[in-house]
Amino acid sequence: MDTKNTENRKLSTEQQAINKEKLEAGRLLFARECSFVMGAVDLKHLPPAELPEVAFAGRSNVGKSTLLNALTNRKSLARASNTPGRTRELNFFNLDDRLMLVDLPGYGYARTSRDSVEKWTKLTKAYLKGRASLARCFLLIDGRHGIKPIDLAIMDEFDEAAVVYQIILTKADKVKLDDRQPLIDRTQKTIAKRPAAHPHLLLVSSNKGHGIAELRAEMATLSVSKVIK
Repeated sequence: MDTKNTENRKLSTEQQAINKEKLEAGRLLFARECSFVMGAVDLKHLPPAELPEVAFAGRSNVGKSTLLNALTNRKSLARASNTPGRTRELNFFNLDDRLMLVDLPGYGYARTSRDSVEKWTKLTKAYLKGRASLARCFLLIDGRHGIKPIDLAIMDEFDEAAVVYQIILTKADKVKLDDRQPLIDRTQKTIAKRPAAHPHLLLVSSNKGHGIAELRAEMATLSVSKVIK
């Protein structure tokens, strides 16, 4: 029994060291320069697929732009708006030539014409299905409301296209402490049998910083290495 306990303590210590190393890698990555590259309105004008890309998808007003600003420690890298549906392009951001961040148009609501909505929804789907450099899509879900039918429809698209997506529950600061674990459990149950869903989800708050370090660490594992000059 003593031997088993010793082995368990050793494994726990090793895991803590690995986690600490990942968190530090994430911190260092997002301490580097991140700059806006371009906004693409069609597939013909996408930037070269030279870096691994991580895309951020979610319902309009779920907090995609706010999360990007929190991750990069910048107040206005990505435009945040109180008007749902403002982002109508695929917005690309270069993180130190190691990772490309892609802010996708929100889905589910937009104060614009139906033709415009259909145009950028079609663009997003085409990007997700045809971008070889896309390493992962982070699907943002408002933690106050959980997964909605429209989110399930988007997950169907991801599953069909074999695009790996990871659930990020946003606005954690607005979810009561006692409600957080049940929220996580319900979400895990919903995605358990979905073929393209990443098994690990994160609960984050862009305003309070909760979960930001862990998300940075996750993204660092997807980036390419680079010699720091």
